[in-house]
Amino acid sequence: MTPRVALTAAADYRRETVAEAIGILVEHLGGMGAFIRPGQRVLIKPNMLAGKPPDSAVTTHPEVVRAVILLAQKAGGIVSVGDSPGIGAPAQVARHCGIMDVIEETGAVFAPFQDSVAIGAVGRTFHKLELARDVVAAEVIINLPKLKTHGMMGLTCGVKNLFGAVVGMRKPALHLQAGADKGLFALMLLELAEHIRPCLTIVDAIVGMEGNGPGSGDPVAIGALLAGTDPLAVDTVATRLVGMTPDQVWTQRMAQRTGRPGSRLEDIECCGSALEKLAVPPLRPAPSADVAWGLPCWMRSALKHSLSSWPYADMQRCRRCGLCVKHCPPGAMKLDHNRLRIDYRRCIGCFCCQELCPYGALLTRQGWLLRLGRWLVERRRPASATGQTHRKPPDPR
Repeated sequence: MTPRVALTAAADYRRETVAEAIGILVEHLGGMGAFIRPGQRVLIKPNMLAGKPPDSAVTTHPEVVRAVILLAQKAGGIVSVGDSPGIGAPAQVARHCGIMDVIEETGAVFAPFQDSVAIGAVGRTFHKLELARDVVAAEVIINLPKLKTHGMMGLTCGVKNLFGAVVGMRKPALHLQAGADKGLFALMLLELAEHIRPCLTIVDAIVGMEGNGPGSGDPVAIGALLAGTDPLAVDTVATRLVGMTPDQVWTQRMAQRTGRPGSRLEDIECCGSALEKLAVPPLRPAPSADVAWGLPCWMRSALKHSLSSWPYADMQRCRRCGLCVKHCPPGAMKLDHNRLRIDYRRCIGCFCCQELCPYGALLTRQGWLLRLGRWLVERRRPASATGQTHRKPPDPR
């Protein structure tokens, strides 16, 4: 069956704007009644990476969450909302990013994603898997990602957002299982999404993030919402929407390499607003994202450090809070004599430290060949496609 992805323009986060736009998207897909039967337990899974305000573009905007809660309740669903944040207690994060207020105002239930249920092996890449009990117990799952660049995967959207179904410190264990192999980690994410199978994925792309995403980048106006039943197909359309190529997004690259349905735009039915009219200049990628070299494996291995990006600490910004040390999957970081030190022999380049640092103190150092490759890529692009155009985000109210 050909996957369908609906798109629509949305200029701002005013309540009526968002509600109307999401209503249009859902109607293109058959209406919320096509996904929810009265009395079903519905879990809405936004991006709640960290407790930052909505206008920072780190988390799914609360007005998007509100609109989906109300539609699900109107269809008769018993609605809960939850995620496992990267840092901070779930309830505090939900409060700081504005989602808890929406939960309380709509009468939904907060799901803190604290307890895990062992699922066992999933697909071919997971040795074992544990998911939040709230995810396993839900009869209907609605996925609400924020569209952002990502230091490790290139882009985070529908597929990557479901990694939040893994609770707390179990996430670093999966990073460690994949090690420095980004392709393996992308396959993990794809298999996780295929296991969870959200009935609906709705992407908050009114204001996205570019640059040092997913936690410390710059808000960028995109002005769109998109939705579909297959998170991979939604990501395929989102990748084109923001001017990125499948090679720049590891989940897309691995999905195409493994022949997964929904990984190619020509195999997707787009409806609603025309993708070409909504498309924006290419997002500025995260500095740690790879350039597609097409080099043989032996050469990439020999030139690993020159072709890779690595985190380093800006000690002027660093508050020595120790969060990066605690969450580093291979244990490559430590505080020593009031300085943050990184053992690059153990570092796997997952950039969890950068993603979770609340002060933006973890920056990126690129190998010289990677810097040269980026310079060559930029020289080949026409000026209008470099993404350097100054873009102000709309009023986030």
